[in-house]
Amino acid sequence: MACASCSTKDGSPKGCKNNGTCGTDSCNKLTVFDWLANMSLPNGEKPFDWVEVRFKNGRKHYYKNTENLTLSIGDVVATQAQSGHDIGMVTLTGELVRVQMKRKNISKNPEELLKIYRKASQKDIDIWQTARDKEEPMKVKARQFAIDLRLQMKISDIEFQGDASKATFYYTAEERVDFRELIKVFAREFRTRIEMKQVGFRQEAARLGGIGSCGRELCCSTWLTDFRSVSTSAARYQQLSLNPQKLAGQCGKLKCCLNYELDSYLDALKSFPKTDIKLKTEKGTAVCQKTDIFKGHMWYAYEGEWMNWHKITTEQANEIIDANKKNIKIASLEEFALDLVEDTKTEFENVVGQDSLTRFDSPKRNNKRRNNRRKSNQGNKNNAPNSNGASKNNPNQNNRNKNNKRKPKPQNSKNATK
Repeated sequence: MACASCSTKDGSPKGCKNNGTCGTDSCNKLTVFDWLANMSLPNGEKPFDWVEVRFKNGRKHYYKNTENLTLSIGDVVATQAQSGHDIGMVTLTGELVRVQMKRKNISKNPEELLKIYRKASQKDIDIWQTARDKEEPMKVKARQFAIDLRLQMKISDIEFQGDASKATFYYTAEERVDFRELIKVFAREFRTRIEMKQVGFRQEAARLGGIGSCGRELCCSTWLTDFRSVSTSAARYQQLSLNPQKLAGQCGKLKCCLNYELDSYLDALKSFPKTDIKLKTEKGTAVCQKTDIFKGHMWYAYEGEWMNWHKITTEQANEIIDANKKNIKIASLEEFALDLVEDTKTEFENVVGQDSLTRFDSPKRNNKRRNNRRKSNQGNKNNAPNSNGASKNNPNQNNRNKNNKRKPKPQNSKNATK
């Protein structure tokens, strides 16, 4: 994920020229916005000499800047590894690194100290990029080797070390897998040191990333770092359908976002009576059928009249329950339900100059048919005979009519002489 105006050159970002601290907070994966970057330290205080470095797919570690290098967010550095060195990108410097290390319980003991060797040279970056280009075809072959050995595991990702001396294979499995023979095949085929690392299904989704059902990038791959347990009770409290296909994320587990609004629902449900409590009235015993957490309404139906629901508020329900505890029965639920009769007619106003909401209700007339009808009507009018028996568009017919008029008969010569 990156800004539209941000690019890198020789490891340092340019374009927006904020060195990765832009307000959109989207130059890196699982990045932290350094809101203390523009603040100066008090006199006599030295800057915190630990740096956060990100590697492939959000893997982050913290290193000590023992060489006192001038580092900024976006610099590519060579860091200490178990054997050789690794290449990563600086994602956070300054006092916020101290806060992050404290939050993640990372110690500063010299025994576990990891150092930054130097800023990565062009040779280091070329070796790193060459190794990264090998990862995708290697993953295809590795999966095929695992299938041939009939191992119940899925190789999800491969990550080379920055100096191309070691390759880490990340895999997921339901049970324990004996992959000793697989490592031998990998070492013989890929000619490098092999390390196998098992991750959970949530960690796999976080590494690979993707788009969720909400249309946004996965929370675990963009900002979520702690994976809390999610249970189906969270969906019940929020009155969601217990459909595993809708409640499960791309990792196959329940979505992490089910916990986001759970506390608000639990606070709202404190004012609701329990749904298994029945309301006793003189008309009969009423059982809860439905609740609306947002509006604070509850629907009850009498036993034997399950089709007729009566809507009351939570305050009214609690009032009836308190009366029942004192052995007092109300007359009926209709007395309370009459106060909640609402006008279901909804009027919409066109406040932004949009088209009418009912513009598609009436079917459109076919303009071709209408034009054809006009032409046929005009043709019939023009072809209709006038008083002379001729049409307007046929002048020959007029001449015929004139010629067909009766001529006077000539008189006989005898009569003429007479």
